[in-house]
Amino acid sequence: MASADASAIGIRVLLLDNVSSVVVDGRARRGSARFAAPGPHEVDGRRVHGSVELSRDSGGLRVVNELALEDYVAGTLLGEVSEGFGDVVLRAQAIAIRTYALHRRAHPRSPDFDVEANTAAQVYLGVDGETPAALDAARATRGQILTFAGEPILAVFHSAAGGRTATAAEVWGRDVPYLVSVGVPGEEDSPDMYWRAPVSAEELASALAAAGRDVGRVRDVRVARRTPSGRSAELRVQGSDGDVEVSGETLRRVLGPTRLRSTLFEVRRTADGFVFVGSGNGHGVGMSQWGARALSRSGANPQQILARFYPGARVERISSRTVFAPRAASALAARATADVGASQ
Repeated sequence: MASADASAIGIRVLLLDNVSSVVVDGRARRGSARFAAPGPHEVDGRRVHGSVELSRDSGGLRVVNELALEDYVAGTLLGEVSEGFGDVVLRAQAIAIRTYALHRRAHPRSPDFDVEANTAAQVYLGVDGETPAALDAARATRGQILTFAGEPILAVFHSAAGGRTATAAEVWGRDVPYLVSVGVPGEEDSPDMYWRAPVSAEELASALAAAGRDVGRVRDVRVARRTPSGRSAELRVQGSDGDVEVSGETLRRVLGPTRLRSTLFEVRRTADGFVFVGSGNGHGVGMSQWGARALSRSGANPQQILARFYPGARVERISSRTVFAPRAASALAARATADVGASQ
């Protein structure tokens, strides 16, 4: 199968949505407009390559940036991983970013764009994210992606796993062949290896009510069921108005992912409410960035790191087959994780 020119592949990035106005190249805009490639254009302070299109509907302005895939990879890399992790991790991360973008391109959530520029997909910084290290990692891995059954995989990742990654089934309810649980040694340097999150009983009751689980005054919370990797699958909440069960993912969503950094936690009663004591940061599926850092310091190369976290996937060059012919395995992954960003 003929290879595809990576420079010819475009990615449509949703920069802003439902806004009343946007400043493009120094001028406020409130209606539909198009700013042609090659750029860079400045959109609300973010410089981007490619073209920028503004479209207005009843919800407000939608701003979409269309640019070359390789420019997107270089401008996204440092939005997702620290430059200090070193060249090997940056190169592994570049391959994952490129792969995730192409997977989403094959299974877009909207006809208007492929990926969002924030944690709903991957954090795209634009031209200002293109440091020498980021550009080097993008160029060194140019056109390289992870595939399974001949197509780009759902290359999700997270900051730290807390010692073991989760399967896609544990977090999103469906098996994905290459998103399985693996041990992750060497994450001890992560600031998320151990964390505590105090939550008052009143705040917890309010969050549960917002999720449709109103129990009145919260009296007790305990983990009722754990996943095979040790994450909190279901919690039992006892309240003055009754008891409910809530999933760990739901509780993390309503309290916020910066508060509950992962679902790998225990719950303890305090005088003021509860404290969640946990480990790891993110959904826990796919590549642990701190785990990748540890592997690189043990001598692993980018391909070995990726093989560790996406077993069964292979690194290959983009081809017309991998870009333009989505198949059943990728469709399953898309259904399993339809509303999931790469790293959250």
